[in-house]
Amino acid sequence: MRSTTGWQADSTTRTLRRAALERRDLRPDDIAVRVEYCGVCHTDLHALQGHTSDANGVLVPGHEFTGVVTEVGTAVSDFLPGDPVAVGNIVDSCGACRACRAGQENFCREFPTLTYGGADRQDGSTTLGGYSREYVVSNRFAYHLPAGLDAAAAAPLLCAGVTVWEPLRALGVGPGSTVAVAGLGGLGHLAVKMATALGATTSVISRTPDKADEARRLGAQEFVVSTDPRQMEAVRDRFEVVIDTISAPHDLAPYLRVVAMDGTLSHLGHLGPVTVETTDLLIGRKKLSSAGSGGRPSTAAMLRFCAEHGITADIELLPSSQVNRALERLERNDVRYRFVLDMSDLD
Repeated sequence: MRSTTGWQADSTTRTLRRAALERRDLRPDDIAVRVEYCGVCHTDLHALQGHTSDANGVLVPGHEFTGVVTEVGTAVSDFLPGDPVAVGNIVDSCGACRACRAGQENFCREFPTLTYGGADRQDGSTTLGGYSREYVVSNRFAYHLPAGLDAAAAAPLLCAGVTVWEPLRALGVGPGSTVAVAGLGGLGHLAVKMATALGATTSVISRTPDKADEARRLGAQEFVVSTDPRQMEAVRDRFEVVIDTISAPHDLAPYLRVVAMDGTLSHLGHLGPVTVETTDLLIGRKKLSSAGSGGRPSTAAMLRFCAEHGITADIELLPSSQVNRALERLERNDVRYRFVLDMSDLD
């Protein structure tokens, strides 16, 4: 086993503490990554709040990180020590089901192995995440970090970025498309940047009027206040694609009303039950969809696209020793738009 250091959950305090961790010895297809930067996701917060040591074992969060290869397995030829890399929230899949064969490992029928809190497919051990100084991962689920992307600001692309990239590409967004992004947070700000770079006429729908200037800075051409009935009526049946990144439970009806005929509302931000009136879909043949994470080809394509267009997350960079403070602020939505941890203080 390999020894490293990271931030492990304490189930009694619902906080993270510095701890010694073990990584597996390299398998032939593995690479060892020195983790430099790891993004902080709402998923990490939810995992920590729900953690009980008896039921879940050791919890080390973190599933969007960048770093440098330090060692490669005997069968690895596409990575070398010193290569900058990125790793997202999936580190393995069955590789045999229809979704995996189509390059959609995120929809693996047997469920993908997650970067933390998952079960290793070979030895059954619990995966420990990127809030650590080293991570060992199969080379199939590591990605070359393109030159020109800031390694810290690129880390959130591996979760928030690919989560919005997948529906934008699956729904054919490009020049001439009309897109609205509902919610301007960690997911939403990247959706605005990507939709604009794809050539779409992009708008932001938000309940916070003060975000109008920020939305335009990110590339939006129009800002709609969701609590203003007149503004929402003015964009009724307007948008071919609405990317809903709102993280709290909310009524979908107002957002379906702004979808154009044969358009789609892609519901990404809140994972939970929703109620939909059939007539809100019927009138205009509107569609409701969702998406999550991304497969290997899509993730690699997203990184290339972001490098070509200079897209990274707007981040606040903190030393990893401030991880508990970052999670507290994240719970209050006190961040624009993503916290990223600098892991160098774990040396």
